[in-house]
Amino acid sequence: MSLTIENLKVALQKKEILHGISLYMEEGEFISLLGPSGCGKTTLLKSIAGLLKIGQGDILVHNTSVVEMPPEKRGMVIVFQDLRLFPHMTVERNIGFPMEIQKVPKDVRKERVKRLLEEVQLSGFENRRVKDMSGGQKQRVALARALAADPEILLLDEPFSGLDEHLRLEMGNLVKKLHQERNITTILVTHEKREALQMSDRIALMSGGQILQYDTPKNIFRKPASKEAAEYFGKANYVKGRVENHRFCSRLFEADTDLEDGDYEAMVRPLSVRLEKGGTDTILNITFMGEMAEVEIETPEGSVLSHMPSLRLEELELEQGGQARIIIEEKETAWFRREGGD
Repeated sequence: MSLTIENLKVALQKKEILHGISLYMEEGEFISLLGPSGCGKTTLLKSIAGLLKIGQGDILVHNTSVVEMPPEKRGMVIVFQDLRLFPHMTVERNIGFPMEIQKVPKDVRKERVKRLLEEVQLSGFENRRVKDMSGGQKQRVALARALAADPEILLLDEPFSGLDEHLRLEMGNLVKKLHQERNITTILVTHEKREALQMSDRIALMSGGQILQYDTPKNIFRKPASKEAAEYFGKANYVKGRVENHRFCSRLFEADTDLEDGDYEAMVRPLSVRLEKGGTDTILNITFMGEMAEVEIETPEGSVLSHMPSLRLEELELEQGGQARIIIEEKETAWFRREGGD
């Protein structure tokens, strides 16, 4: 089902948390609500689910408003961070609970639970009690229980936050696989940048109860709409220059552009800064990060960061205190207008 949010405002304890949120999700899309703690992600998710009263705006599922509908009538299921499983019930009873409420016949429930356990890779766990399971296994049971309700929209409120990195990645891959197989419109709340970039069709980057940018993972990383959006996804270099006659010129590089004449800053990710032997720029510092290395170089524009493979750095015999030549990958550049010049 498609989902449309129009100018949504929500207040908690008389304090406005969401300030006019608008976004549209196509049927079958996977969307991440990404941002720091307190930015309004979970408030937005709960508002969509019908668990919070909205102050203004509308929520439409397949072009029909659901604002006046109770949560159980909206065709949505939410998986919370704390999972909210019944610890002393068996896995089968937990997963079958939504179907029991819907008065699905027992034999049908039993067969569907078996199939769902296969999907979440827990075949044979029907009689295991939830309290005796690991964190990762509980996550799978919670996911299976959500799917048992046959939702049109699946809402995930940081469900992997209690897992270690390996299990988090494993669960993320499972959720993405099930999403693709079932074509369920899915919204994930997360503060993990890599998780959002890897799993999403589009990302709604939030800050202070507003959406900074709503875009594809590639665009939001490579073409951020603001410096705040750019810096959420990691370190960035800013190179001052000027555009004249559709040509950006700076002390570090030049590039063709369709921008209007004026003063700009070019945002260049460290991965888009290549280093070669020779040149006159001084290497100030090298930080080994495993497969990659972070290199800080002194340039006429000031300090510039480059991220490059450690082995490549060794092949070039680049060392701290030595000289290097900087090459900017201009296609990976975003532009921000500056008021006035230097």
